[in-house]
Amino acid sequence: MKRVLITGMSGTGKSTVLRLLGERGFDTVSTDDGWCEWQTSPGETEPGWIWHEDRMRALLRAPRDRPLFVDGTVSNQGKFYPLFDHVVLLSAPAQTILERVRTRTTNPYGKTAAEQSEILHYLQTVEPLIRRGLRPSTDMEIRTAEMSAEQVGDQLAALAQSATTSPT
Repeated sequence: MKRVLITGMSGTGKSTVLRLLGERGFDTVSTDDGWCEWQTSPGETEPGWIWHEDRMRALLRAPRDRPLFVDGTVSNQGKFYPLFDHVVLLSAPAQTILERVRTRTTNPYGKTAAEQSEILHYLQTVEPLIRRGLRPSTDMEIRTAEMSAEQVGDQLAALAQSATTSPT
C-alpha cells in the first residue's frame, strides 16, 4: 500500500488534511509529537527538528493494508524519501499562512510576532529546499490557498489509491 508524506510550512494545512484523511479511513501519523526531537544533525551547524530514524524506518517498512499518510517537516526527511511512494508539498502565500496561524485554534504555534517571523524565514529558506527535492515522476506540490481542505484531501486520496507500487 502507498506511503505518502505530506510536508510544508506551518499554516499550509498539513494537520487539517491529515485529520480529514483519518476520518476517511486512511492510516495517518502526525510526526509532531513523539516522532522527532530538536537537535543538530551530523554535518549541520544549526539545530532543527529531526525524525527518530529507527522509528520512522519501522513505520514506513511495516506491511500495510491501507494507504498511510504521514505529515511533518523536519531537517532529515529527505533520508526517508525512498521509503515514500509520494512526497507532497503543501504551499500557500505568506499572507495566507500568517492569517491561518493567527486564527487557528488547534495549535498555539504562530501566534507571536517571533513565531510569525520564524515561519516567514522558513518559507524563504526551507520551502525552496523541499521543492527542489521533489522527484518529478512521483511527487507534487499542492497550493492550498484557493482550495478547501476537502479538495486537498480528495487529491491526496486519489494519489494514494492510484495504481503504482510501493517502494518497500
